[in-house]
Amino acid sequence: MTSQASFDPQAFRAALGTFTTGVTIITTRGPDGAPVGVTANSFNSVSLNPPLVLWSLAKSARSLEAFSNHQHWNVHVLSAAQEGLSGRFASPGEDKFAGIELDEGISDAPLLPGCTARFQCRTAFSYEGGDHVIFVGEVHSYDRSPEPPLVYQAGQYAVAARKPRTELRLAAPPPPECSYTEDLLGYLLGRAHYQMLHALRRMLAGDALDEANFFLLSVLCIRDDLTLDELNAFVSYTGIEATAEMMAQLEGRRFVACERRGRQNRYVLTADGREVALRQIALAKAQEDNLADKLGVGDVMALKLMLKRLVAATDPGLPDLWAPR
Repeated sequence: MTSQASFDPQAFRAALGTFTTGVTIITTRGPDGAPVGVTANSFNSVSLNPPLVLWSLAKSARSLEAFSNHQHWNVHVLSAAQEGLSGRFASPGEDKFAGIELDEGISDAPLLPGCTARFQCRTAFSYEGGDHVIFVGEVHSYDRSPEPPLVYQAGQYAVAARKPRTELRLAAPPPPECSYTEDLLGYLLGRAHYQMLHALRRMLAGDALDEANFFLLSVLCIRDDLTLDELNAFVSYTGIEATAEMMAQLEGRRFVACERRGRQNRYVLTADGREVALRQIALAKAQEDNLADKLGVGDVMALKLMLKRLVAATDPGLPDLWAPR
């Protein structure tokens, strides 16, 4: 246990950082009427009746005078898409409001768009708290959106995923000779993959395509003019192998064209091929939108983030499909 006498400020800061918070931008007007804004994660609720909230600002902050002298300020709970805005308002020495089209609020305090929630406040009182000044404000107006919030934890931005109060399903204990359960990551990833692939197959049926055709056309839609070996480098991890016969079938349907250059055959996507590829990708995106409706936008964003980390951690050295050529 660390005693007060032996406090290490950096260690104390790290310990406080384990408390996960949202990220806010607080705005007001300076004495000259110029907009002022700071990034803060000290925002918290105080009371429902009357509706009161608080936040704190360092005594050394250049914006302290503005917030101390102007009675109106707005709290913006940032969405996960506003990480860049958080960084902008946390950095000194730039026009933080450049290019932002402000919404009209109940006071002259700047009101930023695109947030998860916004609270328009008037200072009720303020008081000193160590090296900070704590502002308590009465909420005069507020609004919210379905956008998932930006989260800050242990010095890093994060996204939040909802956790049910109880487990979705309690798996039956495995038989003694088997330790395989439905909590195994491979099972969860495999089942989710094949269930989504099952739905995708039904979508592809309209164009008489299978998933192999879909993967090949999708790759060529992103990067074409590939040899058979280059094409297989992008799809071989799926268990699919593009063959000359398979490409000849796509060529026969006028989805791809084969161009002979020296000793190599190179495959390019035709206009018909791009049209069918984009149509199928649109269907895949519609499937994703349906999933977002069921899980929630925030959970899908968190899922994508974790999958990207998993892809990076398990990458056997595949070429980057989206890298500039």
